[in-house]
Amino acid sequence: MRRWLAGLALAAVGCTAAAQADTAPQRFKVCQDPNNLPFSNAAGQGFENKIAELFARELALPLSYYSFPQRMAFIRNTLRFKLPGEDYRCDVVIGVPAGFDQVSATKPYYRSTYVLVFPKGIGLDAVKSSADLLSLPADRRKKLRIGVYDRSPGSEWLARHDLVDQGVPYHILNADPAQYPGEIVERDLAGGKLDAAIVWGPIGGYFAKRVRDRDLVVVPMTAEPGLKFDYAMAMGVRYGEPQWKQRIEDTMIKLRPQILAILNEYGVPLLDDAAPAPSR
Repeated sequence: MRRWLAGLALAAVGCTAAAQADTAPQRFKVCQDPNNLPFSNAAGQGFENKIAELFARELALPLSYYSFPQRMAFIRNTLRFKLPGEDYRCDVVIGVPAGFDQVSATKPYYRSTYVLVFPKGIGLDAVKSSADLLSLPADRRKKLRIGVYDRSPGSEWLARHDLVDQGVPYHILNADPAQYPGEIVERDLAGGKLDAAIVWGPIGGYFAKRVRDRDLVVVPMTAEPGLKFDYAMAMGVRYGEPQWKQRIEDTMIKLRPQILAILNEYGVPLLDDAAPAPSR
């Protein structure tokens, strides 16, 4: 999934940001990962890039990006990065978990879930839920190779259901700048190295559509007591900028139909309506 959502435990790390003057930006400056499809890339091909373009047009502001790999300290090196005598390099992160405390998070604008992705025709066609996978004959389950990101809900699910030996772990944080989160689906699952993968929904939905030579099935994972698979996503600004945050939320509400159209175009599995309510 996007790098800080591959293991949502990492997104809970607390951090205090210094309050800043809430001045009206002269540009719509977006903090992004330059190689993180389906979310963003340097060529502007991700759905967060398309949403940023919508916002810039609506706000009548020139659009610019400041790119930094979404590893540890992404927020510190983007949204909060500023040299003496300079402006901040960027003013908004288009996708953060709702309530993410390293930023002042807006109300959520979509909610998705982890998914199970597998090719048709390998004996899993009857699987319509995570429970169906668990109901497979024991000898069939033991032969599965299931790709998961380490320290993610997917890896926890495998451990909970005695499927650790079937898991093929992938690192959440990879030092290789050429690595991107969809490789687990587009390269290894499509290439036959894996039988299935459990990934964040936007990654699974997008790359399942992008693979042309195999028909991939996307099945939402079902939450269990103490194990959450669905998460709401918001935008993030700096603390101490309530007027800018309100402007982002108001624009989010106005552009809701266009935002949903973009998410659907990219194959993002959407759960119930996460649109923010208009301010009173």
